[in-house]
Amino acid sequence: MQQFTIIKDIVIILLVSIPIIFVFNKLKIPSIVGFLAAGMIIGPHGFQLISEITEIEVMAEVGVILLLFVIGLEVSIKQLMRMKKFLIIAGGLQLIGTIAFSSIIFYSFGINITQSIFLAMLVSLSSTAIVLKLLSDKRELEAPHGRIALGVLIFQDLAIVPMFIVLPILGSGSNMPVSEIVLQLFFAFGVVGVVLLASNYLMPRILETLVKMKMREAFTVGILLILLGTAYLTHAVGLSFALGAFIAGLILSESDYSHQIVAEILPLKDAFNSIFFVSIGLLLNIGFVFQFPYLLIGITAGIIALKAIVVIAIVKFMKYPLRTAVLAGLGLAQIGEFSFVLAQAGMNFQLIPDDFYNAFLASSIFTMILTPFFFKFAPVIANRFGEIEPIKKTVEDEHKLTKHVIIVGFGLNGKNLARVLKEAGIQYIVVEMNPDTFQEQKSKGERIIYGDITREEILHQTKIEDANIIVFAISDPASARRGLIQAKIMKPDIYAIVRTRFLSEIDELMSMGADEVIPEEFETSLQIFSKVLERYHIPLNVIMRQVALLRGESYTLMRAETADINSFIHLNEILAAGLTDTFYIEGDNIHINKTLSDLNLRAKTEATIIAIVRGKETLTNPSGNEVIKVGDTLVITGNHQSVDRAFQLLNGKK
Repeated sequence: MQQFTIIKDIVIILLVSIPIIFVFNKLKIPSIVGFLAAGMIIGPHGFQLISEITEIEVMAEVGVILLLFVIGLEVSIKQLMRMKKFLIIAGGLQLIGTIAFSSIIFYSFGINITQSIFLAMLVSLSSTAIVLKLLSDKRELEAPHGRIALGVLIFQDLAIVPMFIVLPILGSGSNMPVSEIVLQLFFAFGVVGVVLLASNYLMPRILETLVKMKMREAFTVGILLILLGTAYLTHAVGLSFALGAFIAGLILSESDYSHQIVAEILPLKDAFNSIFFVSIGLLLNIGFVFQFPYLLIGITAGIIALKAIVVIAIVKFMKYPLRTAVLAGLGLAQIGEFSFVLAQAGMNFQLIPDDFYNAFLASSIFTMILTPFFFKFAPVIANRFGEIEPIKKTVEDEHKLTKHVIIVGFGLNGKNLARVLKEAGIQYIVVEMNPDTFQEQKSKGERIIYGDITREEILHQTKIEDANIIVFAISDPASARRGLIQAKIMKPDIYAIVRTRFLSEIDELMSMGADEVIPEEFETSLQIFSKVLERYHIPLNVIMRQVALLRGESYTLMRAETADINSFIHLNEILAAGLTDTFYIEGDNIHINKTLSDLNLRAKTEATIIAIVRGKETLTNPSGNEVIKVGDTLVITGNHQSVDRAFQLLNGKK
């Protein structure tokens, strides 16, 4: 029965995974951390529930293939172009800087140059899965440090490709002739180019064939064939499975069916990824940890410190505040999941001895386990560092600000508000933390200062003591909260309006002193129900009354689990009653030059045309001989169903 051991092992892993996912989600900790811990507990160095991990490693390899495939699918060229500053500058400098400093440190400890470079490559990568999960849970993906972290992580994911390519070269030793190195690089990149060209030609045609079959099973099986086939092709020519999977995802990302592909593959990816992370935990030698505890503590602390310092220096170089730099640095201070994949590949080329591998594995897992705690305490640490950063004083404005509006954040909402205030002749000042936006708007003559709104000195520069209103239009919840508290301390009677994403945040912000909270989630729902009611021809004044009612109650009606339905107008009574509506005749309407008799609207729909507005003239009770012309507005009366039918009839296009 030995051949069925893998089934038992997978059953154990899945049995452990379900409670881990539940418990860790409740604790707001990424389940990946739980999978790592579970592997340590049930593995050959723990309770030995799983003692043979060879087969599990094969399953884990499938998880990595699926992970890289999905990353390739989600890489949008347009998205990369929008993030080019964070991607190229922050991501590129982080990778180069971390590899350079780490290589020097490893080499100084007597490790040969090729192994030093390889170990530095492992250290340079951070965990995309953990960081994005934590940023998403804290709703900080759109915050400055969130966007920086995302740019760095995407760059690292893309850098996996050349890292896999150079592994054979590093494994050949430092004595390898330069000409042979160049030849191997040329061959590796040539193979990738050929695979890309072949895939770009074949995959769309295969995909079209699969779609035309109109069979979901065929589509799913075909996607797996493309994925695993490309992965095997790259492996067959001496490169990695993961590289082929990424290429397949990258090609298919340009397809119109990429979203459906993600939907089909995602459940498989999640299941195999749990096996992958558990398998990493299985590999950890607990005995090694107890044998060298101080060494591992030192390595773990060194990795965290080095990675954090490199990121902080880069973010400060990009002219962001120290508080943002510290948040980004602590967020990216762990070792990533692809480091494990790269490490296992490197062992095939003798780039990492067993003792080094055990030390790397243990310290890497510890950095991942510590990451959620870094995220929890990072705001406190960042605020402390932010307070010691000197504030650059701005030049006094020649026009004294008084009874003005403070706009925090100059994104779309901030710009629209500034435009309206300018037209209304109301004074305002903008606080912006993005250095590029600051320089751009300052050059246009905008009244704007650069700084972190959480700082008392920055609020002083906004002349908050003379301001009437402060509007937080930023997508950084933590900064908005801290800035709101600071503003209310400095001027308790200032009217504070805060933009937020979710209804659940309203009560907390109101308790902090916000006078008005605008939740995007709720405003979207208002727009949706307004559009739905418009389609049913509910009069505009009735729709506006519903909106005013909900806003007037500070959204409590929609937030309550059992809203008082009597607070609403009985819309069913309005729907049952008659109404009057208008229909504009556009130039491509098929009814142009027809008479009302030809149209025969009443007989076909039971609605009646009671007037025609033509320019400045209104024709009441038009006769059947009246001709419909371009630009006419038909005034129609009837019940809701008849008016709907009339609109459907009149909507004919040429």
